[in-house]
Amino acid sequence: MPNLKIDADRLWDTLMETARFGGTPEGGVRRLTLSEEDRQVRDWLRDACEALGCTVTVDELGNMFAYRAGSDPEALPVAMGSHLDTQPTGGKFDGVLGVLAGLEVLRTLDEAGYVTRRPLMLVNWTNEEGSRFSPAMMASGAHAGVFTPDYINARTDAGGVSFGDAPIGSVKLGAMFELHIEQGPVLEAADDTIGIVTGVQGMRWYDLVVEGRAAHSGTTPMALRRDALCAAAHVILEARRLALEHGALATVGEIGVVEASRNVVPGEVRLTLDVRHPDSAVLDRVETAMADFLSGPMFRDTPARMTRIWDSPPVSFDAACIAAVAAGAAAEGFSAREIVSGAGHDAVYTARVMPTSMIFVPCKDGLSHNPAESATPEHCAAGAQTLLNAVVAYADRE
Repeated sequence: MPNLKIDADRLWDTLMETARFGGTPEGGVRRLTLSEEDRQVRDWLRDACEALGCTVTVDELGNMFAYRAGSDPEALPVAMGSHLDTQPTGGKFDGVLGVLAGLEVLRTLDEAGYVTRRPLMLVNWTNEEGSRFSPAMMASGAHAGVFTPDYINARTDAGGVSFGDAPIGSVKLGAMFELHIEQGPVLEAADDTIGIVTGVQGMRWYDLVVEGRAAHSGTTPMALRRDALCAAAHVILEARRLALEHGALATVGEIGVVEASRNVVPGEVRLTLDVRHPDSAVLDRVETAMADFLSGPMFRDTPARMTRIWDSPPVSFDAACIAAVAAGAAAEGFSAREIVSGAGHDAVYTARVMPTSMIFVPCKDGLSHNPAESATPEHCAAGAQTLLNAVVAYADRE
């Protein structure tokens, strides 16, 4: 492989340039799926890819595919990329780093006049975050055949806007490499530059409803209340207890009182639960224990129901892709370690239908989904260089 080097300054400039699409006063980015800000950054990416002579196609879900020809036109392309959508309180690096690092790889190859044997494909997956339309990683999941068209069609945001019709697997890919900030503190704490991601832990999402009885706050004695919010508080504490007991992660990220009023005892509460662990058996035990808790005497007067809305099993990445990442980091002398992702990524679903791996770089204090999310230019450049090395080596092998 020739001595190809990415332009670190150019990569950083594109990260800062695209941060203006949905930029917030706090310094973060709010770029929700299929919003006007999302459209603007997509148009920017299309222009940048077409300027390199790439052919850009967009499927009905909005997944973007920028194709760069290889010397073997019959070979399936080697893909790289991530997502451009953010959380409502997003930062400048989550997802977009993987897309723009892929763009930098294409720019570097174009400047060098280097053509890989296999074609390359830069991908922007739609709705990875799941912050507007639930569940997360929806479009890459549809591409992998995980979600049906009917299921996708039924997804709506909080305002009742439908996601739209969905095609399944319209573009064929031969492999996938995704660069991402770690979104956790492990690499920074170990002073390592590159995370060689071997897989992703399992995760399950649940919707819960607790039903009580709305009543006047001034005339209903405490002992006679059926307070749904008090019962929901016990659900939250039990989720935490079960997570600690089983070595899992449990998060109640959303909670809302239906028809809330300051002088009404809450009659119905809805909340979400996110549970994660690398072992499906542990997830099963936590789910069973929570179901048993909800059917217990504490909820006799405030019945609760829990519905699992998403199950993403633990994932192991492809050995050859992992080896390509490890070799790509070693070639540059970067300190690296193997790591399992605690967060879900589009690579979870691409791994079901093609060889896949990921590359992590550190982020300050492990903070993400926050306007203060931060990564250094040096780490971003190291991740992009590792991506280039891995993709080119994989694309050129026989």
